[in-house]
Amino acid sequence: MRKLKLQIQLSIDGFISGPNGEMDWMIWNWDEKLKNFVKEITESTDTIVLGRKLAEGFIPHWKSNKELEGAEKINNSNKIVFTKTLENTEWQNTLLEKGDLVEKIEKLKSSTGNDIIAYGGGEFVSSLIRENLIDEYYFFINPSILGKGMPIFEKVDYKTELKLESAKAYECGITVLTYKK
Repeated sequence: MRKLKLQIQLSIDGFISGPNGEMDWMIWNWDEKLKNFVKEITESTDTIVLGRKLAEGFIPHWKSNKELEGAEKINNSNKIVFTKTLENTEWQNTLLEKGDLVEKIEKLKSSTGNDIIAYGGGEFVSSLIRENLIDEYYFFINPSILGKGMPIFEKVDYKTELKLESAKAYECGITVLTYKK
């Protein structure tokens, strides 16, 4: 069975963006060890799942910045955008999914292929977490406290026990916490 991995940047206090969507607190100047860790996470994946809001910036960003490290992997991976509003896409290797999130993710996980990776978008990630669909969590904790912002655990209304697989601090200031179900 395929695993669904979540890779997401968080502030120390658990936000993925500021109250108005600010992301200026995130560290993007990653050191080589962190870049290599990301390669390890994504090496076993062939599909990316996204919510519409993130996809509208994420997919064009990677398409227009092909020289960035990891761009080839992202651009060549299958992408599934969960949306209620988009009717068509011009994005390469991208399918729009309007069906039930749980049903579609479970079907995807039981299909043939490599692992699947989910990237943010607060509402989308919150839904994946709330529905207990994520198998591996990769929290990239940035050394910032926002006080207010967009949380990803706000809609979770049950206790979840995860197993800490590793905690690693990187020179750039990010600490990655890896949890598995």
